[in-house]
Amino acid sequence: MEFLATLTTLLLLFSLYLILKYYYLKLYTNCYLIDYVCFKPASDRRITTQTSGQIIERNKTLGLSEYKFLLKVIVNSGIGEDTYGPRNIIEGREDSPTFDDAMLEMDEFLNVSIGDLFAKTKISPRDVDVLVVNISMFSPAPSLASRILKRYKMREDCKIYNLSGMGCSASLVSVDLVRNIFKSGKKTLAVVVTSESITPNWYSGNDKSMMLGNCLFRSGGCVMLLTNKPAMRSRAKMSLKCLVRTHIGANDDAHNCAMQKEDDVGRVGFHLSKGLPKAAVRAFAENLKHLAPKILPYRELALYMYRTVKQLVIKPKLESNSAMARINFKSGVDHFCLHTGGSAVIDAVGRALGLSKYDVEPARMTLHRWGNTSASSLWYVLGYMEAKRRLRKGDRVLMISFGAGFKCNSCMWEVNRDLKDGDVWEDCIKNYPPQTLVNPFLEKYGWVNEDTEETFNREERMESLRR
Repeated sequence: MEFLATLTTLLLLFSLYLILKYYYLKLYTNCYLIDYVCFKPASDRRITTQTSGQIIERNKTLGLSEYKFLLKVIVNSGIGEDTYGPRNIIEGREDSPTFDDAMLEMDEFLNVSIGDLFAKTKISPRDVDVLVVNISMFSPAPSLASRILKRYKMREDCKIYNLSGMGCSASLVSVDLVRNIFKSGKKTLAVVVTSESITPNWYSGNDKSMMLGNCLFRSGGCVMLLTNKPAMRSRAKMSLKCLVRTHIGANDDAHNCAMQKEDDVGRVGFHLSKGLPKAAVRAFAENLKHLAPKILPYRELALYMYRTVKQLVIKPKLESNSAMARINFKSGVDHFCLHTGGSAVIDAVGRALGLSKYDVEPARMTLHRWGNTSASSLWYVLGYMEAKRRLRKGDRVLMISFGAGFKCNSCMWEVNRDLKDGDVWEDCIKNYPPQTLVNPFLEKYGWVNEDTEETFNREERMESLRR
């Protein structure tokens, strides 16, 4: 009997230990976004309509067809005159970038934004336990993560990770890495740095599939402070509820649709193939399949299943009723933070999710004001929502991003308190959205059309450009 009593006591104590450990790990595996800072480059790095024209004029490899294609892309890009580029391109040295040029672009972002984040949150660099840096197309040695650690005198035991080649979806990859670190149960403070290097990756050739990137990508970046410390929850802006990553790179077409490569004469550029939309749709659909059960109410999932079964069993005779059943994502999401890959990307995702003009406004305005800043784009979109006072306590924000590989990553945040920080939007938010979104490139280059195309040769075009 005494043995049984002792065994029972040990089992009870072990069970209590497991229960306490479970709740302890659950308590410390949350992921809180304390704050974030988006980067606003200096005004002398602005890429205006005139600057764009000068860059085009300098490219002597352009023929009539390439010139027409380039101007058409610029006109339809949805980008305004207040975006930013690296200094070597502004100064006309895009054909011969140096290592120092690339490092200068990074330092201007890192030295300003990281310092601003520490000042804003009143967190010391010595308190940081984890540092994750994602710059896809520039990977010097020592790494940029090491450069930051040295610059801000972080602790010797700070765990640093330097990610490259992850594309426009890299910031959510970084957040997922941090979230997995948090699962260890140890109290942790993490900084995520996300940007892209344009300086050494400008394409000066005439391959149309590689010219697209020049028209859309702009300088920018964001720095985030994340933690799993329960004591800091009251300070946090948002809590991460779920994150889903999808990678369909095993498919050859998907893998090759967005990649860095050489053109026929050896110029390196970023190739975007005609198969990219198909790969994006496939990755998007696969991601939503896993995301929907995590973020939508059971009622909406049941209704979707009912509508799907009904369509399969009762075949509608009217063509107008034969559309596939759709999920109402707005039943579980209050705000949509879409990747600003271009106006076509925003339109396509908006249609797929059944979003309104109001829902896609933050992404459209971000594309117009900042361009496609790669992996940091999502955070400029989030900043727009915050500056517009859209984010209230309890609201759910869905982030969706795409990247080379091909990847589609998404995550859901819950707002912890009413947010009203203007950040980089503060000085211009009152102008958005404008009554009429004027496209300065259309006003400047709109005369290029199918009817008059053959009446202009290259010299005449350049003369018009100069005027």
